[in-house]
Amino acid sequence: MPHPSRLRAATLTACAVLLPALLAGCGEDGKGVDVTRQELDWKDCPAPSQAQGGGPPPSPLPGDRGEWTCATMKAPLDWDDPGGDTIDLALIRARSSGPAGDRIGSLIFNFGGPGVSGVTTLPAFGDKFATLRTRYDLVGFDPRGVGRSAPVTCEDDQRLDALLQLDATPDDAAEQSELLDGTEEFNAACEANSGRVLPHVRTTDAARDLDLMREVLGDERLHYFGFSYGTELGGVYAHLFPRKVGRAVFDAVVDPTLTAGQGSLGQARGFQLALDNYAEECVSQAEKCPVGDSAQDVKDRIARLLEDLDSTPVPGVFPRRLTQTAATGGILQALYSRDFWAFLTDGLEQAYDGDGTILMLLSDSMNGRGENGEYSNLLAANTSINCADAKPRYSPEDVRRSLPEFRSASPLFGDFLAWGMIGCTDWAVPGATDRPDVSAPGAAPILVIGTTGDPATPYEGTRRMARALGEDVGVELTYEGEGHGAYNSGDACVQRAVHGYLLEGKAPAAGTVCS
Repeated sequence: MPHPSRLRAATLTACAVLLPALLAGCGEDGKGVDVTRQELDWKDCPAPSQAQGGGPPPSPLPGDRGEWTCATMKAPLDWDDPGGDTIDLALIRARSSGPAGDRIGSLIFNFGGPGVSGVTTLPAFGDKFATLRTRYDLVGFDPRGVGRSAPVTCEDDQRLDALLQLDATPDDAAEQSELLDGTEEFNAACEANSGRVLPHVRTTDAARDLDLMREVLGDERLHYFGFSYGTELGGVYAHLFPRKVGRAVFDAVVDPTLTAGQGSLGQARGFQLALDNYAEECVSQAEKCPVGDSAQDVKDRIARLLEDLDSTPVPGVFPRRLTQTAATGGILQALYSRDFWAFLTDGLEQAYDGDGTILMLLSDSMNGRGENGEYSNLLAANTSINCADAKPRYSPEDVRRSLPEFRSASPLFGDFLAWGMIGCTDWAVPGATDRPDVSAPGAAPILVIGTTGDPATPYEGTRRMARALGEDVGVELTYEGEGHGAYNSGDACVQRAVHGYLLEGKAPAAGTVCS
């Protein structure tokens, strides 16, 4: 079973998946329609579809005009044939809570992945954006291929359960063959079930959708808040439409200068750093750390656990067992946010006693599996968008050559992330480019925020994104902290900077540091 070559889910996404838990496809009914002239029909939101992750309809926000409403926007299936077939893109909106005269426009969010449903994630965390809502309509959307927006479908739930039990760090030829066969099966299922959509889920396509959304919502410029992969989408938009950029914030920044393989290697370093920091914090607390006597002991015990699970899985979420692969995924998921470190400690304690429930639940959340055993289309969409974007196609030989460097970067996660590079092997659609072009000369300033302890989008990429956007465009801000994303850490300094720019148009000085 392929693991996405770049694990780029946002922290908000991870939280949303851990909460208790009419697909729109392609059609010809919109052929020949001028999509720029459409008017959106906002209605009460239905309960999320399974592809969006399931659950109840969004709860109302406090105050007047606190209802979430939903609409569908038609977009060309193929942006090279704008008069051809259309797809429906799912949107959600909360109207501005402030006086009408203070309203700036719509603020569109993308929460990363790729593959995250903005229609479910934005209302799940809408209260965190209450200050921004005083001057903006908050708008979330499912990017094409995701959730209710012409979702990519691959394997069914039962087959996904089976494929995710495969060993993602093969130790011998037989395990390697099983992993490659599982990857081939998954990719073939995507082509069989969604072949018509696969060529049209690139980030450049989603960026054109964003510009159509801006126009249909009635804004002269795009006001945008992107997290994780959403920063790459925002950068590509800025490159394609520099004069249409309004006030934009990129948080947890994807490094646009790296190939997919280089990005995976960077994540190996980033997650190792997060593990080091977790271990140090655990043993520095007043109470005895329950998973190790020293930081090195914590990491050594985790390594022994994973080694034991490789040969002898323990009971997990019935009837599945916690394998080495599932435990690694669960640990990675917990390292996305400092808020999850307590879950990691509990999960490790439990696993040492032979119970893999917590680590498996964390792994399930990374893969988009709900408590009912049904999967969202997160894995399908993530793989499809990554593979449509990234030109490199890595072979097992490429992985084996890379293993020493990956293991040096992370003794614990190196093998897992290196073998994840084969996820796009034999993909039905060629990748578009080695690296996204985000150069945006002439664009308005974009606030680019990096967190020093970010595991998934390492801090070094922040400055590279700022430079790639161009002089006088990228404005770099550093948050000295842990986790994937700075704004929702609650840090007052970061939030003042974001609010000052989005609400008042005052960008902080480049190089500002919040600690």
